[in-house]
Amino acid sequence: MTKLIVRNLAEQLVDLVRDRILNGTISADQPIRQDTLAAELGISKIPLREALTRLEQEGLVRSQVNRGYFVRSLSAAEAEEVYALRLKLEPELVALAAERATEDERQYAIRVLDELDKATDAHGDGVGRFNRAFHLALIQPSGQSITTHLLERLHVLGERYVRKHLEPLGRDQRANDEHSTILRLWLNRDGNAAASVIESHIEKTIVDLRRQLTAVQD
Repeated sequence: MTKLIVRNLAEQLVDLVRDRILNGTISADQPIRQDTLAAELGISKIPLREALTRLEQEGLVRSQVNRGYFVRSLSAAEAEEVYALRLKLEPELVALAAERATEDERQYAIRVLDELDKATDAHGDGVGRFNRAFHLALIQPSGQSITTHLLERLHVLGERYVRKHLEPLGRDQRANDEHSTILRLWLNRDGNAAASVIESHIEKTIVDLRRQLTAVQD
C-alpha cells in the first residue's frame, strides 16, 4: 500500500495519479475509481478530486457529468499539436542552454541520459519519465523560465506518446543513439548543431506516431 505524507498532500496526489496515468496503470477511457483509489491511499475523496481537477487542467483527464473522471485517449491530433509546439520552442532553448549550462547542470544531463539508457534497455516503466527529464535537462539552463514551463507541460502531455512511439522493435536503440548525439553536441557547447539534431529527432518521432495512431484509429 502506498503511503502519503500529510504535508503537501494535494501535490503528492497530483504527482502520484499523474505517474499512474503516464505509465499506463490507469487505462485510457476507463473511469478512475475514486472510492477504490481513496481507500487504497487512506485519504478522503476531497483531496483526490482536487488532484483530478489539476490533472484535467494539465490535459491528462476529462470529466463527465454524473460519470466522474476518465483518462484521455491518445490521439493523432493531440500528438501533432504537442510535437508541433515542441518543434517551435525546444530547439532554440536547447541551443541557448548549451551555451549557458554550468558544470553541475552538464553533469546532471549526463546522469539523466545514463538512467534513461538503463530504463530503455530494461524496457521499464521509467522510460517516459527519464526521457522527459533528459529533454528538460537540456533546456532548463537556458534561463527562459516561461518557455521552459510551457515545454514541461508539453512533455507531460507527450510522455504517453513516447511510450507508444517506442513500442516497435528497434525504436529504442534509435532513440538512444539520437539522444547520445544530442548530448555530445550539447556538452561541446555546439548549440546550433544540437538544436538541428533535436529538431530532426522530434520530426521523426511525429512521423512515426502519425502512422501508428492513424492505423489504430482506422
